[in-house]
Amino acid sequence: MTERRLGGVGVTPLSGVGDVVWYAPDAELDDPPAPEDVDAEAETTRFEEARTTAREELQLERERTAERVGEDEAAVFDAHVQFLDDPQITDGVEEKIAEGLPAEHAVQRTFDRFVEQFEGMEGRMAERADDLRDVRDRLVRVLAGGERVNLAELPEGSVVFAERLTPSDTAQLDPERVAGFVTVTGGRTSHAAIFARSLALPAVVGVGEELYDVEDGETVAVDGTDGVVVVDPDESTREAAVDGDDVTVRHDPVSTADGVEIEVAGNVGTRADLAPAADRGADGIGLFRTEFLFLDRQSPPDEQEQYEAYVEALETFPEGRVVVRTLDVGGDKPIDYLDLPEEENPFLGERGIRRSLSPDADLFETQLRALLRAAAHDTGGDLAVMLPLVSTVDEVVAARERLELFADDLEREGIEYAVPEFGVMVETPAAAFMAADLAEEVDFFSIGTNDLAQYVMAAERGNERVADLGDYRQPAVLRAIRATVDAAEGTDVWVGMCGEMAGDPELTELLLGLGLDELSMSAVTVPQVKQAVTETNTEAARKLADSALSASTKDEVEQVLTQNTQS
Repeated sequence: MTERRLGGVGVTPLSGVGDVVWYAPDAELDDPPAPEDVDAEAETTRFEEARTTAREELQLERERTAERVGEDEAAVFDAHVQFLDDPQITDGVEEKIAEGLPAEHAVQRTFDRFVEQFEGMEGRMAERADDLRDVRDRLVRVLAGGERVNLAELPEGSVVFAERLTPSDTAQLDPERVAGFVTVTGGRTSHAAIFARSLALPAVVGVGEELYDVEDGETVAVDGTDGVVVVDPDESTREAAVDGDDVTVRHDPVSTADGVEIEVAGNVGTRADLAPAADRGADGIGLFRTEFLFLDRQSPPDEQEQYEAYVEALETFPEGRVVVRTLDVGGDKPIDYLDLPEEENPFLGERGIRRSLSPDADLFETQLRALLRAAAHDTGGDLAVMLPLVSTVDEVVAARERLELFADDLEREGIEYAVPEFGVMVETPAAAFMAADLAEEVDFFSIGTNDLAQYVMAAERGNERVADLGDYRQPAVLRAIRATVDAAEGTDVWVGMCGEMAGDPELTELLLGLGLDELSMSAVTVPQVKQAVTETNTEAARKLADSALSASTKDEVEQVLTQNTQS
């Protein structure tokens, strides 16, 4: 047979070959009984019990996803819990029950109304409908006593085809067994796409209804770079897909076309992420999210356990740098055994360094002692300590004083230690505005664009209704980045970036033009970003950055970037 090619949106720079497994999780409900045969009180009780069960499932899935995929991705399940408690939804279900519908039918009809509303919108708002479907299907399954399809146990080499994949679906996929996935609907910013990048899965979304013409068991090649699905691929297409993308994995540091060396590092959340980052050519670790050491357990890790984790990271990158972010909890990162307050707006509350300097001072001491000890380990790698959510110079001074105090304690105890590089994440407007003052206290800045965009634009990153505002291509975000870089100019302070923006190879030239010295990202895009670095001329990049900074709207920024790509 002649191979067929279907076009969609590629969301990962990876390719794979496998056999199609169609996934259709939606089960049709039987027609409801007559209203007079429905016991409304009993059905309301069933609904409340289903909500409790769904909430418990979501908490477990959140924990598993945080460990396997990432804390940022796991936060989507917090939004799902909010849907369970949304008065518009719960009142709607109870009204349908009062009208004589069983609980599962009431849930389905209520959610379907909101799904339809979101689908009528554009962009990321339309993608929010997938979250509603996810919660709807979960509740209906619980009420109907159905069993969930276990996508973690698919045959090896499967390529999952679906109309859409919800966050719960995608989080189950095992990269060791699944060769990729393809969906009828979806875009680059959908949850499925984000999970695909974190899991390093080849994926193409938004193919359209022609995907339904592909049958179970057919062999396909998935090109997540160009957004192409090849049905019945010939031998050369298979070989190209199996060989992977055409970007060479570079294990040595890279420089721009005019000789400026740029560090390209990986973001990791667990010790299991270390080897994949090294395999993809990361020069080191630009963000070690240590909160994952504290999750899924009944008590915090002790000093020795943390020390061993940091040493393992250094041993994985004996010629690189490992930047360890101190414990960053609060906001959307709860830990059961910590006494975290219930705050009306936790993103503006007690989180990050604010907790480390006050209620979590004991944990902070344990962590800094472990880091001081690890910095002295003879691995060849360099350790750096980074403070999260810094807003004031006072916070940095207080943290540095504690680091020095604990170093003195170790010396008195006769324990070997070394003082690591000391830096801060720039993820609040305050840090960007105060960067010149902060530069007098630190060795480096690392810009966290996920939170920086959220705070600069006053747009919660988990709220799809304001997702466009929270885009890191907003002019205000770009200017905050430039302000940070300008503050470090003429000092010994280096400036990196560890937010999602750093991992977009289409933005590498812009970021180098803004003056970044280091870029850190999910391991999957390290080779592409390294290649983009080698193709960048810094003078041209500066001109691109100047043009983007002169833009007054996000659309104008995107036009500048598009014109640069086409020229």
